[in-house]
Amino acid sequence: MELFQWITATTAGKCLFTMLVSMIPVIELRGGLPFGVALGLPYYLAFPAAVLGNLLPTPFIIVYIRRIFELMRRYFPRLNGIVDRLEKKAHLKGQKVQRFQYIGLWLFVAIPLPGTGAWTGSLAAAFLGMRLKKAMPAVVLGVLTAGCIMLTLTHVGINLFSGAV
Repeated sequence: MELFQWITATTAGKCLFTMLVSMIPVIELRGGLPFGVALGLPYYLAFPAAVLGNLLPTPFIIVYIRRIFELMRRYFPRLNGIVDRLEKKAHLKGQKVQRFQYIGLWLFVAIPLPGTGAWTGSLAAAFLGMRLKKAMPAVVLGVLTAGCIMLTLTHVGINLFSGAV
């Protein structure tokens, strides 16, 4: 069986595909969860696949992103503009989080809107100097909260469009 057929025709493949989509910055869980449901996954499989996919990159972002940016500046100076924009975004988002610290981080990640989410929240946590063992629970709670919101919105949207309400 070829890869594309496996990833779109089997339950395991659909879960993996949902995880991969949920790992993409900007799309994250808010796009990955409806994507998994649209692939035909039941909610009870789409939800954990999207949550896990969204959470996998976060500890690496929190721990390593500052070093990665330093290396990019040193070895790839042409990418300084991108690094500058990402750092500026992290500092701007970090100001919203900093006032309430970990509760602020949880709420920031929990709101499924553009410019929020696990990637940006982890980036902000890294630039605020939050330790992984304290920041990670806030990010996990935020992703779970966003997942519940998106699960509800996906269910309501499907029922609206299918006329089942």
